[in-house]
Amino acid sequence: MMAFQIVINFIIAFMWMFLSESYSTTSFIAGYILGILLLLLLNRFVPDTFYLNRLYKIGKLVLLFIRELISSNIDIVKLVYKRKPEFEPGIFALPIDLNSNWEITLLANLITLTPGTLSVAVANDHSHIYIHAMDIDTIDDSIKSIKDTFETAIKEVTR
Repeated sequence: MMAFQIVINFIIAFMWMFLSESYSTTSFIAGYILGILLLLLLNRFVPDTFYLNRLYKIGKLVLLFIRELISSNIDIVKLVYKRKPEFEPGIFALPIDLNSNWEITLLANLITLTPGTLSVAVANDHSHIYIHAMDIDTIDDSIKSIKDTFETAIKEVTR
C-alpha cells in the first residue's frame, strides 16, 4: 500500500503543476509537498500507515547497519592487531521472531555483511538462524545484541 500512497502523491504533484501552469521543478516540489500534507490530512481514509513513516524507519535501519558495520570493523581490527589475539570462534543458534521469508533473508544478510559474523543456515521451521561468530564471549550477549538491533529494526520496517 505504500506504493499506492507514493503514486497518489505524484499524481497530486503533477496535477498541481498542470493547474498552476508552471512546469518547473519548483512547482513539482511544491505540489509534492502539498500532496504530503493532503495525505497526512486524509490519513484515516488511506488503508495503510503514512508512507513517510516507513521511509523514515528504512532510513533508521540503514543508519543502524552503518553504525554496526563501523563498530564491528573497529572490533575486528582491534582483535587482529593484538599481540596475542585471544578469541573464541563458534556457531550459535539465534532464535528469531520474524514471519516472512523476506524478513528472515534481510536479517541473515545484515548479519553476514557485518564483519565477524556469518549466517550459516536457517532452520527448516524458520525459528532459528545459525550464525558463525569470530569471537563469542557470551552467546546470550550476542543473541541479545542482534535481537535488539537488527531484528527490532526489521520488524519496525515491515510491520
